[in-house]
Amino acid sequence: MTNLNLLLIDDDPIFGAGLRVVAPQFPDLQSIAIARSPQDALQILQSGEPPVTLVILDLGLGRLPNDGISGLELCEQLKTQYPHLPILLLSSFLEPVLLAAARQLGVEGYCPKGCAVSELVDAIRQVAAGRSYWNSQFVVSPLLATLSPQSRTQAGVLPTWLNNIRLSGVRQIEAALASVTEELQNGRLSVLDRAILAGRRRELKAARGLLNKLLGQPTIVLVMPQSGGVGEQGTSLLSLRSNLEGDTWRSQLFDNTFAKIQYGVQNLTNVPLEIDIFRSEKKRELLNLVLRKLEDVLNDLRFSQVQPSQLQELRSAILQDLWQTTATDFFGKYYTLRVGERDLEVVNIILQDAELVQIEILKKIPLVIDLFSHLLFAMPLTIDNASYSVGTPSALARAELLLQNLVIQVANAVVQPLLNHFADVETIKQNFYDRKLISTREIERFRNNLSWKYRLDKYVVAPTAIFESQYNLFVLDGIGIIKTSIYAPRVGELKQLSGIQLAVTLALETRDAIAPRLQAVVAFIGSAVVYLLTQVVGRGIGLIGRGIMEGIGNSLQESRFGKNSDRK
Repeated sequence: MTNLNLLLIDDDPIFGAGLRVVAPQFPDLQSIAIARSPQDALQILQSGEPPVTLVILDLGLGRLPNDGISGLELCEQLKTQYPHLPILLLSSFLEPVLLAAARQLGVEGYCPKGCAVSELVDAIRQVAAGRSYWNSQFVVSPLLATLSPQSRTQAGVLPTWLNNIRLSGVRQIEAALASVTEELQNGRLSVLDRAILAGRRRELKAARGLLNKLLGQPTIVLVMPQSGGVGEQGTSLLSLRSNLEGDTWRSQLFDNTFAKIQYGVQNLTNVPLEIDIFRSEKKRELLNLVLRKLEDVLNDLRFSQVQPSQLQELRSAILQDLWQTTATDFFGKYYTLRVGERDLEVVNIILQDAELVQIEILKKIPLVIDLFSHLLFAMPLTIDNASYSVGTPSALARAELLLQNLVIQVANAVVQPLLNHFADVETIKQNFYDRKLISTREIERFRNNLSWKYRLDKYVVAPTAIFESQYNLFVLDGIGIIKTSIYAPRVGELKQLSGIQLAVTLALETRDAIAPRLQAVVAFIGSAVVYLLTQVVGRGIGLIGRGIMEGIGNSLQESRFGKNSDRK
């Protein structure tokens, strides 16, 4: 096995340190030099000691203002000066435009940050051996087969003046957004300060959308391969645009949800939620993370060119991926707890409950496909027996309900396995739990309430909602989490009910059938009783009373006249 001398170009010290820690497990990874900037990298390459076998480059290098040249520009420079030196790209985000451009520059491979160590080492070995490695998350269209330098120059993929202006502006906006988002994580902010920062964040995202609209997203002019039957002059345009952030109504939808998370996350319903175990700042942090990961998922779906008809088939995989990436980022991929005599990796144990989480929570989230179709393909949203066109206030309000319920339920799904495996671990209690729920007794009471909720929901709440043709949603109202419901036809689900669930619907139907008749009988008997009391008994008592009063009057009169006679 050939020994490899690696050069990692990455401004993230944590990733470099992690790579150096795991490298000794693989004998062929001889040495790892780390460069924090393009200048350091060029100096190491020029020195030639040791001779670099492979360059690992973070594509996100130079994202922030005043960071120098970007990762893509460095790729071009390296391929010019060292054309035979293989390059493996790393990236925290899936960026098809940049990756496509890098591939056309001659870059040999790409692997996402956060992938398994085994996958990263496999990619390093393949690229160093002269083969290409492009992670399966980055699927290149057949149109991306050939991109000539002339076409790249004419199209202005990235080196053009206009696109450089756009990238510079986006970097500045992203830096400001990152700063504002970090400030919003401060749990000690007042309501006024939080509202001001949330407004600032909306302004920055609107500015980013406006910048992309005015200057345009990168467009790649591609030459069809000869095998495709197109002549030498045949060309096709592939515009890789992210309308998700460009359209105002979509940005407004996510911004509204983000703002409501900042205002209040207290559970105002009488239904216990898994996230209630967390203190407010941790609950807010988790909901924000789910929202951000959901934006990433939607962007990935757009870039993967998923068709509307495929969403139903992909539903479980999409939600599980959203849950998994959120849990990994929230707790930390390598977060380890000392329990008894063992060191346990929290995320690995949480992810083992994937099937349970899917059945208990993710599978039950309603109208996910409708929401995704609305956001991805601008399809009308049909809720409450009405269709709402894209961008209208009514559509925005109803899409917000579905989005907020999705975010809250995915957050619940992240917490559920934690309560199953680490509920009473002291480190977890100190770092995450609400102070009122930190004792063992309160934790067990909380878990018992959740267990009762699952049973009640399964046997009573869910079949009742199906029978009443509605979905129950948990949403944010600016103060906390409330419960609401929307109409939706659920005849198919009603036909599939059996056992206790079916018995509940039959009981409801029986009650509905009997109640009006019983009410009519009771009303009739009540009327009869009233008639008897007022017309018969009442009149009889009245006559008797009248007779008594008349008798008393006559007696008094007779007594008076009798006295007068005696005087005479």
